[in-house]
Amino acid sequence: MTPVGLTKDAGWNIGVSKTLPYSVPELWEFVTSPAGIALWLGEGVELVTGAEYETADGTRGEVRSRRERDRVRLTWHPADWSYESTVQVAVVAAGAKSVLRFHQERLMSSDDRERQRAHWQQVMAAVVARLADDRG
Repeated sequence: MTPVGLTKDAGWNIGVSKTLPYSVPELWEFVTSPAGIALWLGEGVELVTGAEYETADGTRGEVRSRRERDRVRLTWHPADWSYESTVQVAVVAAGAKSVLRFHQERLMSSDDRERQRAHWQQVMAAVVARLADDRG
């Protein structure tokens, strides 16, 4: 039996998702805005397909694809890691609401998977709190 989170082709992966009371356009606009990007990736990053980025904490990568009101895929290589992984951020319609999904694959170990689960859960909490503050 394969351990939870271990895939045949993409190594270890983790996904964190939450249904939120926003339309796809509203949620997409926030997640891809400078304020939203700062929460899940880092300040000053622009999500332009093919562009390389580096955050203030030294995480670097390349934006591999961006489909408007759908998803962004990018490589993610923190300064203290010996490898890069792939992160996908997606917004999916769920009736009048939307689901925000953070998915990371190509992790090297179950320990990395658990660390990243905690990371993306914290990111999700920060996004939810910021959206609530903005609406408040």
